[in-house]
Amino acid sequence: MSLDSVEKNNVSLKEHKSDQHVLPPEVEEIARISSKLENPLAGLTTQELIDEAEEFCLKHSLLEHVHTFRRGAILAADPSDLDRLPQITEEERQWVSFETTRKWKQPMTMFYIAVISSMAAIVQGMDEAVVNGAQIFYYERFGIPSNGTNQRAVIQGLVNSAPYLCCTLSCWLTDPLNRRLGRRGVIFLCCAITVLASIWQAFTYSWPQLFAARLFLGFGIGPMSATAPIYTAECAPASIRGALVMQWQVWTAFGIALGDIVSVIFVDISPDLAWRLMLGSTAVAPVLVCLMIYPAPESPRWYMSRGRIADAYKSMCRLRFCNLQASRDVFYMAKLLAVEQETTAGRNLFKDLWRVPRVRRAAQSSALVMFMQQFCGVNVIAYYSSQIFIDAGFGRKDALLTTMGTGLVNWVFAIPAMYTIDTFGRRNLLLVTLPCMAVCLLVTGMAFFIPQGDENDHRRISVVASAIYLFMAFYSPGEGPVPFTYSAEAFPLYIRDFGMSFATAVCWFFK
Repeated sequence: MSLDSVEKNNVSLKEHKSDQHVLPPEVEEIARISSKLENPLAGLTTQELIDEAEEFCLKHSLLEHVHTFRRGAILAADPSDLDRLPQITEEERQWVSFETTRKWKQPMTMFYIAVISSMAAIVQGMDEAVVNGAQIFYYERFGIPSNGTNQRAVIQGLVNSAPYLCCTLSCWLTDPLNRRLGRRGVIFLCCAITVLASIWQAFTYSWPQLFAARLFLGFGIGPMSATAPIYTAECAPASIRGALVMQWQVWTAFGIALGDIVSVIFVDISPDLAWRLMLGSTAVAPVLVCLMIYPAPESPRWYMSRGRIADAYKSMCRLRFCNLQASRDVFYMAKLLAVEQETTAGRNLFKDLWRVPRVRRAAQSSALVMFMQQFCGVNVIAYYSSQIFIDAGFGRKDALLTTMGTGLVNWVFAIPAMYTIDTFGRRNLLLVTLPCMAVCLLVTGMAFFIPQGDENDHRRISVVASAIYLFMAFYSPGEGPVPFTYSAEAFPLYIRDFGMSFATAVCWFFK
C-alpha cells in the first residue's frame, strides 16, 4: 500500500470519528445551558469579580455593603481558597470553615425553618392517615351498607381519593401562587385551607358533604407539598440542603404515625363522635404552622425573583452566621437567577419536556418512579389497613392499634434513608426493596386463604400483620423517599422546577 493511500485512509478515519462525535444542536444547547447554570462565575478573574460586585451593589442600593460583597463574590467563585480573600477576619474564616467541618452548626433561624417544613410534612401525613381509622365509623353514620354490594367500595374510593384528585390540578397552581404570595404566603394559605377543610370534615352529615370537604382539602395539600421543601432548600446552605429536604419524607411518615395514634386515642368514644374528633384533630398542626410562619424570614431567592435584592440580603443575614456568607450566597444566587432567566427566555418548557432527549429521559424516569410509588401497594395499606385487619379477624380497637404499628414502622425505617439514599444509591435501593415488597404483598394476600375458625384466626392475623409490617419496613427507605429525591435531581437545572411539577402531578394523579 502506498504512503498516499495510507494518509487518505487516516484522514477518512479521523473524519469518520469526528462525525460520530457531532451532537445534535438541541443537545449542544442543553449542554451549554447546563454548564452556565452549574457555575455562572466560572472563568472570571479576581478583578472581574470585584468589578461585578461593585456594579451589583450600585444597581441594588447596597453600597454600604460593597466591601463585603467584593469578598463574597471572590468566595463564591472559589469557596475552597480562603487565603485568596483580602482582609478576612478569623471569625469569618471560622464560620466559613464550619460549613465543611461542622456543617450542622447553623443559626437557630435555619433550624426554625426546618421545623416549620417538618410541621408542614406532619400536616400532610396526618391528613393522609386519620381517614383510615375514621372510615370504620362514618359509613355507618351515613347509612351506607356493607352487605357485599360495591356501593360502599365506590364511595370509599371517592372519599379517600378526593384530596388527591384535587391535588392533580392544584399542584400546577404552585408556581403562580409562589410568584404572587412568596413561600411563606403559600404555606400560610395552604395551612389555613387545611384548617377549614378539617373542621368542615368533622361537621359533615353525608358522604357527599365529606367528599366536598376532602376535595377542598386538596387545595391545601397540593401546593404545600411542593412549596415547603423548596422553602427549606432555598434557605439552607449547600452543605446540609439535601439532608434537610429529606426531612420532608421522614416527618410525613411521622405525621402518618401520629394520625394513627390519634385514631387509637378516640376509638373508645361514642362512635358518632369518634370519627369527627379524628378528622377534626388534623386542624391543630396547621394552626401551629400558621403561627410559626409569620416571624420566619422569607426565602432570599423569592425576594430576588421579585427584584428585591436588599430584602434578600437582609433575609440571608438572618440565615447565616456572618455577612460574608450572606453576601457570597446572595451574589451567587443573583448571578444564577440572571442566567436562568436568560437561558429560559422564549423557550417552551412543555415542548422541551418531550422534544429534548435528555429532558425526555428524565421525564420518563421520574414519571415511572412516581407511578410505582403509588402502585406498589402502599396506598392500600395507608387508607384501608384498618379494614384489612378487621377482615383478617381483628376487632376495631385491635385493628387501629395494629394500624398504628404500620405507621410507626414507616416512620422508624424512614430515618435510615437519610444516610442510605446517598451511600447506597437511589437505583440500588429500588432494586433491592421492590422485590421484597412484592413478596410481602403476596404473602399478605395468600394469608386470607387460611381457613377461618377459632384455632386458625390467630395464624391468619399473625401472618397478615407481620407481612404488612415487613412491607412498610422495605417501603420506607426505598419507594418512600427515592421518587421525590430522584425527580428533583433528574432534570437539567433550567427546567427543574417545571419538571418537578410534572413529576408531582403524576404522583398525585395516580394516588
